[in-house]
Amino acid sequence: MSTPSPELRPQFGVYPPARRVIVHLSDTHLLAAGRRLGDRYDTEANLRATLDAVERTGIRPDALVFTGDLTDLGEPEAYSALRRAVEPVADRLGAPIVWVAGNHDERPALRARLLDGLASDEPVTGVWDLGGLRLIALDSTVPGWHHGDLDDEQLAWLRGVLAVPAPLGTILALHHPPVPSHIPFFDILELRRQGALADAIAGSDVRAILAGHLHYSTSGTFAGVPVSVSSATCYSMNLQRPPHEVNGMDAGQSFHLVHVYDDTITHAVVPVVEAETAEFFSAEWVERMAALSPQQRLEAFSRKR
Repeated sequence: MSTPSPELRPQFGVYPPARRVIVHLSDTHLLAAGRRLGDRYDTEANLRATLDAVERTGIRPDALVFTGDLTDLGEPEAYSALRRAVEPVADRLGAPIVWVAGNHDERPALRARLLDGLASDEPVTGVWDLGGLRLIALDSTVPGWHHGDLDDEQLAWLRGVLAVPAPLGTILALHHPPVPSHIPFFDILELRRQGALADAIAGSDVRAILAGHLHYSTSGTFAGVPVSVSSATCYSMNLQRPPHEVNGMDAGQSFHLVHVYDDTITHAVVPVVEAETAEFFSAEWVERMAALSPQQRLEAFSRKR
């Protein structure tokens, strides 16, 4: 059953329904011809499972945001396969797709196959107006390298966009997260010159930063702005192992539901795995609660028996 639209959903507590909802996915790492990544991970099947999970939420998001490493080798056919998988889902959900470049991507093929543009090496950036919420995609990739950076030209462009505030504020999306990782070898591939990015967003309406790259979900703050890193759809890092021995596993895939409120933004981790679920709550249960007064709802659901 689909989720009621925000204006029809009852407000039971302190917060009204979210103003906007974004599905944040990352690191699909598709290969051409359906090949497995490292002869181990079926990234295409794992993406399908993730998209099925997105649709099972019943939410009609305001955007689907993929924060980079869309393909593993930048193959043109891999981008075409990604588009064939995602676009029908986005159409059913009525949501635009935001493609963000990652270090495994190649700008010319990404532009040609996903954006219907010219096959150029220009950074893949963009601005979306999601009903007053501004989403800015940055390109932290460095052609020929796996670490991240943002050049002076892109930062100047970002400052220009941020010069005029958006009604609901701004969310940035980029691949390399500006937060530390406890996995030592990831430090080599982190975003460089983070101070320059901090200067570019200082005093602006940026409310959150979405990123990927790490293949595990984590969060932090950067220049006073919350940062949320989504895990990967292809495989995740097994953090049960010591930091120097962390490697990938074909389990733990997830995506984030980003709910934007007037005064806060939440980032919920949604596991892809299907599991047996209890059936206590339902749309009918919510309808019954909505028919009660606030005090009656407290009596019915909050009082300990």
